[in-house]
Amino acid sequence: MGGMSPTAKVMTATPHDEDRVMGTIVLAFGSDPPARWMFPDPRQYLSSFPPFARAFGGGALRHGSAYHVEDFAGVALWLPPGVQPDETALMGILERAISAEKLPTVLTILESLGGHHPAEPHWYLPMTAVDPVKQRRGHGAALLHHALQRIDGDHLPAYLESTNPANIPLYERHGFELLGTVQVAEAPPMFPMLRGAR
Repeated sequence: MGGMSPTAKVMTATPHDEDRVMGTIVLAFGSDPPARWMFPDPRQYLSSFPPFARAFGGGALRHGSAYHVEDFAGVALWLPPGVQPDETALMGILERAISAEKLPTVLTILESLGGHHPAEPHWYLPMTAVDPVKQRRGHGAALLHHALQRIDGDHLPAYLESTNPANIPLYERHGFELLGTVQVAEAPPMFPMLRGAR
């Protein structure tokens, strides 16, 4: 990450912006280890990952807690307390798109990650992404800073799962602590992280 650009203006994304938000997410996750382990074939990734991302984090767009910076160069989908990913839609996508050999591993990972979620009300960051050609400009930090100001106003904890070990230091700089590593079979590791209420 370069220095954080305080000039980066963070805006709230609306349901009308869904295609632009998802475009950034699909580009950024094209080299994400768990996403590409789940959807290794490019065509399969491009057909299955967008609905997966919508089911996982799209609720943020309907709750005023989806943010973007620099004309959608970076986006963050935060789910407020009590708002969950659409598990029915997620299961349908996974069962259709993931091979029978791999599906049990995916379900075990999801169950294991679920065990790390805080029991008390909290904010959850299912997806954040920066367009690969616009990375290292402080966009991820600006998005985090913006959301955490709101979350701290609520005095609630924040939870996320880092899918890339390279991003852990960014989250740690913003007060998140690593809860452990979720590693199942041959799948890439995932890193649940929690930031206590402030």
